[in-house]
Amino acid sequence: MTRSRVLDQTDLFGQMPPELLAELSGRTELSKFRRNELICEQGEVADELFMVFSGRVAITVRATDGRESVVAVLGPGALFGELPLFDAGVRSADARALGTVHLISVGYDDVRRVLYERPEVLWAVVRILGRRLRATDEALSDAMFLDVTGRTAKRLLQISAGDDDFRMPLTQEELAGMVGASRERVNKAIATFVKLGWLHVDGRTRYRILDREQLEIRATP
Repeated sequence: MTRSRVLDQTDLFGQMPPELLAELSGRTELSKFRRNELICEQGEVADELFMVFSGRVAITVRATDGRESVVAVLGPGALFGELPLFDAGVRSADARALGTVHLISVGYDDVRRVLYERPEVLWAVVRILGRRLRATDEALSDAMFLDVTGRTAKRLLQISAGDDDFRMPLTQEELAGMVGASRERVNKAIATFVKLGWLHVDGRTRYRILDREQLEIRATP
């Protein structure tokens, strides 16, 4: 997959004419990160946004006492680090590589120039912000109406990205942080799914969904 193809698949750049997309692609940089390497840090000054070319990235937030929670796992084609582009603020979260990751980065100044030239692209900005609000509403709903077992089912479905066979890219602690519960309670929920015949786990990283319908029902408030 080329850099232009990755940019073309994002909401922000997908509606640009080919010539403008090619010009912006020529201003991007490709970088490589190894497992657990920090890509950007919560609170730092930002001047570029990122797209995942290959691999997976964990978006995490840290509490003042050092606790960390995984709020999202992003795969190829995903865009992140865009908020400071719009509000000139600092990074709102950490981004860390889950395994080897290749990223495409583009400077905010180059993106702003495109937005000035093609103001209709700002509708993509509205979609991005709307999606973030929906995600926030969904997270609040999950916290209120889903128990730990339900939240675990939902996170497993999200991480699987539609595949029945998948590798778990998170440690047990990271998955627990994403669910918002202790590691013991999350492991107990997974053991329940295995016992019910909904899920098969081989070792610590290989997962197979055996009954997606039941997991989806359990993940619904």
